[in-house]
Amino acid sequence: MMTSKFKRQSLLVGSRIRSLRKDRALTQADLAHRIGIQQSDLCRMENGEYKVSLETLFKILSIFEMNIADFFNEEASGATRDREYEFLRQYQRLSPRAQDEVQDFIQFKLQSEEKVRDDRVKKDN
Repeated sequence: MMTSKFKRQSLLVGSRIRSLRKDRALTQADLAHRIGIQQSDLCRMENGEYKVSLETLFKILSIFEMNIADFFNEEASGATRDREYEFLRQYQRLSPRAQDEVQDFIQFKLQSEEKVRDDRVKKDN
């Protein structure tokens, strides 16, 4: 029986596999066949009931054409990451002075949004 900590980790890995599988319009049967396991085993992995072996995880990563770092970085979707990379690329092409201006503008926007949130909280209370 898995401890609570390992159960949570298995759930996180399983939900990430499910999310990536669905993003690629693959059924459980499709993915299971491609990695050489039973569909029922993949279902249990996605539900956190079955630990994913490193061998199986690497097969999944190969099919999804991603590395292990990308797999565990679930903060941004592919489209969001592309947008962020493009923003960074453009930022890096700016002069140091222009980069400072961008940073100042970001700080200004963050402070403005924080003020709006604070005002909203005060209004709600």
